[in-house]
Amino acid sequence: MATLSPSRQKALLRKYARNVKFLMMVVSTCLIVYSLPKQAKFSYEIEKGRIWNQKDLISPYNFAILKTQAEIQNDRKNALASTTQLYQLDANLEQRQIDGFKNDLEIKWHNAGIDDRKKPGYVQIGQALLKQVYDKGVVTLNSKYQQTQSYSLTILQGNIATEKNTADLFTKESALTYCNQALSKRSDIDKTFLLDLLQNRIQSNIVYDDKLTARLETEVLENISLTRGMVQKGDVIIAKGSVVNDEVYQKLISYKKAFEDNSRINGDPKLVLAGQFALVAITIALLMIFLYLFRKDIYADNRLVSLILLVITAMLFTLSMAIKLQLPNLYYIPYCIVPIIIRILFDTRLALNIHLLVVLIAGFFVPNSFEFAYFEITAGMVSIYSIKNLVRREQFLISALIITFTYFVSFLGISLIREGSLVDIDWYNFVPFIVSVLLTLLAYPLIYLFEKVFAITSDITLIELTNTNAPLLREMAFSAPGTFQHSLQVANLAENAIYAIGGNALLVRAGALYHDIGKMENPLFFVENQNSAFNPHDKVTYEESAQIIIRHVYKGIEMAQKANIPEIVIDFIRTHHGNTRVDYFYQSFLKNFPEKIINENTFRYPGPIPFSKETGVLMLADSVEAASRSLKEPDEKSISALVDRIVKYKLDQNQLKDCDITLKDIETIKAIFKRMLMSIYHVRIDY
Repeated sequence: MATLSPSRQKALLRKYARNVKFLMMVVSTCLIVYSLPKQAKFSYEIEKGRIWNQKDLISPYNFAILKTQAEIQNDRKNALASTTQLYQLDANLEQRQIDGFKNDLEIKWHNAGIDDRKKPGYVQIGQALLKQVYDKGVVTLNSKYQQTQSYSLTILQGNIATEKNTADLFTKESALTYCNQALSKRSDIDKTFLLDLLQNRIQSNIVYDDKLTARLETEVLENISLTRGMVQKGDVIIAKGSVVNDEVYQKLISYKKAFEDNSRINGDPKLVLAGQFALVAITIALLMIFLYLFRKDIYADNRLVSLILLVITAMLFTLSMAIKLQLPNLYYIPYCIVPIIIRILFDTRLALNIHLLVVLIAGFFVPNSFEFAYFEITAGMVSIYSIKNLVRREQFLISALIITFTYFVSFLGISLIREGSLVDIDWYNFVPFIVSVLLTLLAYPLIYLFEKVFAITSDITLIELTNTNAPLLREMAFSAPGTFQHSLQVANLAENAIYAIGGNALLVRAGALYHDIGKMENPLFFVENQNSAFNPHDKVTYEESAQIIIRHVYKGIEMAQKANIPEIVIDFIRTHHGNTRVDYFYQSFLKNFPEKIINENTFRYPGPIPFSKETGVLMLADSVEAASRSLKEPDEKSISALVDRIVKYKLDQNQLKDCDITLKDIETIKAIFKRMLMSIYHVRIDY
């Protein structure tokens, strides 16, 4: 079987990558469309207080006008207030209490010290009073329904219902008062003795039936009409130029509900599906075009494309589930989590672009699309801007506060336009926005998960790597202190330069701190770590010295990979010397052995050369900082000449040809290096 040429293999790989990318786009589009609600979209935006600029809206069919929530709540309140409370009459309680009274009297009579001849009279009087009390009825008032001093109730005895008022009944307290007043008129009895017996025998024989009452209230509430009036077919719902006042607004809301119900029954689901597929497909295609035109590095990496499509699909799937589950308010969903994740993992432009596309798709399926778009676009932009340069983890909390404030201002503005009054604003409707912002903080663990699954390095990881207490940096500070100090100085130079010309300053700093970790293998072979007159290079050949120096690149890559340093940082180790020669030992070899044939690759770094702004700036910073240490008397002139010479050498050696660095950038970099080196060496500038 013939072996394919390298060019043919590359062509096949590119074709395979394109096919995979197309398949991911189709799968993502299908998943989004599948999850979306399959019904026609109401074509009008309803905004209370605005002028209706559409044509006259004529009702295509009859529909009922829905009541507002305030009207429904008022009807419920009135219905409950007018509902009679149900009580059960215990008809046998009277006889049980009379019999109990007689038994109590028999027990306590002998100790009362009263003439036995009066005993029948006491029994007769007590029995008569209890009968009068129970015949009228003793009720326990229910505080839940006692809105006034007296209220109506229905007393049930078997299948017979009797309407009464609490004013016509006794309570235990009023029944005892009645007995006390009746006994006070009798001078021939011991009132205290008899009243004590009666007190224990006065109980409620009319008892509140909470189950039956609750059932009755439920039936009453279920029978409350949710509509008021009708709009007939052909009636003008609203005329062009009219103001959407409260009455018209309610008609429009009712028409929207009737339209959605009607389309759900009579609409063609296949056509709705086709429309949704077209809209989502265009949006996904626009995203791919953006990546192809402006972020070819991401477009070429199917792993990164799959992550972006996963985030978009997951957010829109969450929205669809919320609509299907009839979440009370769709603003509970943390829409800002998407731009935050994309901003941290990629960049600002991509985050904003994706957020706009997500909001565009979501706007077709949420009520009041304009309001939704305004809320989420402004909040998303603020979330992106607030973490433009993520250098501290507390910026997430600061960002959350700024997003909340943005939501609040937007909510207040839209409420004022709609209501025209601060008093009528329902502040409870702002709660979903607060919940949404709190859920947005889930971006932090999700970013960590995406980093691990898709092998991406975020600014958060870079922050952790640039901590000088990180294991490798701490080891370098101990075993190769000179190299550690050199790395710190290179980091400062490179970070300031990349910040000025535009680039990832945090990435440059991380790359600078780790670019020379390979020197820890043989630290004394590098001049910055030599603190005595002894130089180990004196005991080895020039070729061996060159190989030891070159080896720090290989060793650095090996150590970084073992410590799970991200590849994007390891690239700085690979490229910081490019494919230049170790000129000192190369020239020394030529000088001392002019007759020998030399393999130049023995003295040349393996490469590759820098391929980004960040790696190119690091190479320049590393060379300039190292060379500046050889200046015996650094001054403005010598430092300026040194920087110019080093940069020119790198350009002449074609080390920066793959970097996106312009000549203007080069001049900016040189100016920053000169200024910082003069500051490091305390050079006075003549004014």
